[in-house]
Amino acid sequence: MVDPVEKERLKQLEDRIAAAKAAQNSGKPHQDEHYSQANMAWRMVIELVAGLGIGFGIGYGLDILFGTLPIFLVLFVFLGLAAGVKTMMRTAQEVQRKQTADQAEDKGD
Repeated sequence: MVDPVEKERLKQLEDRIAAAKAAQNSGKPHQDEHYSQANMAWRMVIELVAGLGIGFGIGYGLDILFGTLPIFLVLFVFLGLAAGVKTMMRTAQEVQRKQTADQAEDKGD
C-alpha cells in the first residue's frame, strides 16, 4: 500500500515536472530559430547576388548595344553591387527590429 503522504508528494512532484515542461515548451524551439536565421542569411546572399547579376546583365546588354564593351558593364556591376548591399542592409534592419520586438515581448511576460 502507498502511504497517503507519499502519494501527495508524488502528485506534487508530477505537477512540478509538468509545469517545468510547459515553461520549457512555451517559447519557440531553438531549432526553428536556427532555421529562421539560416533562411535570412540565404535571403541576404541571394539579394546581393541578384543585384550583381542584374547589374551585369544590364551593363553587358548596353555595351553590346552601343559597342563599348567594358564601360557600362563595370558601371552597372558597381550599381548592382550597391543596390544589393542596400537591400541586404534593409533586410538586416528588418531582422533587428523583429529581434528587438521579440525581446521586448519576452520581457513583458
